[in-house]
Amino acid sequence: MRDQIRPLLDGEHISNEIALLAEIGRDFAAESADLGQTLNQAIRRILDYLDAEAGSIFLLDPETHQLSCQACAGPLDITGLKLEVDHGIVGRTITSNCLQSVRDVAQDPSFTGFVDAQTGFTTRSILCAPLQIRGQALGAIEVINKKSADGLFSRADEQLLVALASLAALAIHNARMAAALVEQERMKKELELAGEIQRSLLPPPRGDDFPIHGLNVPALEVSGDFYHFFELPDGRICFCLGDVSGKGMNASLLMAKTISLFHCLAKTLRQPGTLLSAINGEVAETATRGMFVTLVSGIYTPQTQNVVFANAGHQPPLYRDCCGNFREFEAQAPPIGIFEAAEYPEQSVLLEGGSFYLFTDGLTEGKLQDGAMLGEEGVRRLIEQISHLPPAQRLQEIAAHLQFPGAALHDDLTLLVVDSYPAALLASLRLPAVPDSLPEVRSATRAAGQAAGFDNVTVDNLALALNEAAMNVIQHGYHLTRGKELWLEIRLSHEALIFDLIDQAPPVLPETVRSRPLDEIRPGGLGVHLIRSIMDTMEFAAPPAGFGNRLRMMKYRRTSGHAT
Repeated sequence: MRDQIRPLLDGEHISNEIALLAEIGRDFAAESADLGQTLNQAIRRILDYLDAEAGSIFLLDPETHQLSCQACAGPLDITGLKLEVDHGIVGRTITSNCLQSVRDVAQDPSFTGFVDAQTGFTTRSILCAPLQIRGQALGAIEVINKKSADGLFSRADEQLLVALASLAALAIHNARMAAALVEQERMKKELELAGEIQRSLLPPPRGDDFPIHGLNVPALEVSGDFYHFFELPDGRICFCLGDVSGKGMNASLLMAKTISLFHCLAKTLRQPGTLLSAINGEVAETATRGMFVTLVSGIYTPQTQNVVFANAGHQPPLYRDCCGNFREFEAQAPPIGIFEAAEYPEQSVLLEGGSFYLFTDGLTEGKLQDGAMLGEEGVRRLIEQISHLPPAQRLQEIAAHLQFPGAALHDDLTLLVVDSYPAALLASLRLPAVPDSLPEVRSATRAAGQAAGFDNVTVDNLALALNEAAMNVIQHGYHLTRGKELWLEIRLSHEALIFDLIDQAPPVLPETVRSRPLDEIRPGGLGVHLIRSIMDTMEFAAPPAGFGNRLRMMKYRRTSGHAT
């Protein structure tokens, strides 16, 4: 084929063609960011060199599959003219991906004459080359009416136009890639700014002595999840946690609107159900069709440890009491934004030393390192394992279980905990599991009992119970094996003095820990009975990861209303 179209040119013609290719190539390389200007300059130079009367460059829109004139030269300006991809000689060039040389358009059935009929221009001959790169059609270059004596384009013209089309196609491809990179960078900066704005809407972190803490970990730069809380003048604390349907900027904007409505309206509407109804009315009136918000709103009274809340179609909140028992509260109303008139019933829970957890489905549907979904039972196990930590640290530990190097979150993850008066850490001991460590156990227990305000008899009894519990670990858990360790953590809450005795012995089945009948006369075996008679609660709680057992014992304080 190359032999058929290769012209016999003298050295001057070859030199001129090379110069033209180099000149247009420099234009494309230097000005590809301003594609329209570059294409117009290129088509003018091509017309001058080929001695043609008119010319144009059509590009294919990949979305509409229409051809659009992006540049032209000659007596008529047809910039912006749109054609169907199968229309005319230009369309045939693109669909066939072959050069089209038409010496007499009157004899070509593909020639429509549309422009000639509209303008009075007369088209006699056409040379049209496809713009394509790696088999992808981009458009076509068309030149019209050779001005030479016979008015026909030569084989040399054909060869040159094919070469110029290759240059143009590469320039167009590069320009589009550059534009796409610029657009990506612009979008990235806009998303970063939107993320910063979203984060600024979240409340600042509070100290460990504050009862409410939240955490938001977006899967992308912006998040549809949110939480908020603030104090009222009377000491109560308003809080909420929600999840906007969908992703991206639309979800981000609805999130910003909802959290702003909550912050504004909750200052005066202090009944969670009434507050959700007001927010729902605003969101339902203006939200984009199909978008909604699942939302829990509540108010916490620290003095009474009472939580009153309403749930608009959100994940069931989870209450964990001080003994490790869980209770969940199902939603009793639809999400925000679905029905303009909706009522939101209120529910309540008395914390009494427990914690109230809110979270989005990014937690329950979160993936563990082995790819398994955490699930509702997994959430409970995880909360139990980290229940000894301060509230804010608990949320960090929960999130850490779903975040791994090189792996993106499956969904936004947002958590909020309402905690009763946080338990202060009075002692944390790591001791050799030997009888010689028992005096230190008793000493730390007495100091904690005195700090809790117990009388001397109760303090001595507590020391006796902890001495017995630690000796059980040494003797029955480790079987007096040297080189083992035990850990004792003592915390003081508003309600109770809490003892956690932790070991690395084989896990104990709780049902095997029973008191021996008092009338069974033989040495030993009354330790469990002694501990139960002194402590108000005694149970095996979930141990930290890598440990065998955690024996939790609690002694209620008089100030909480429990007898000592």
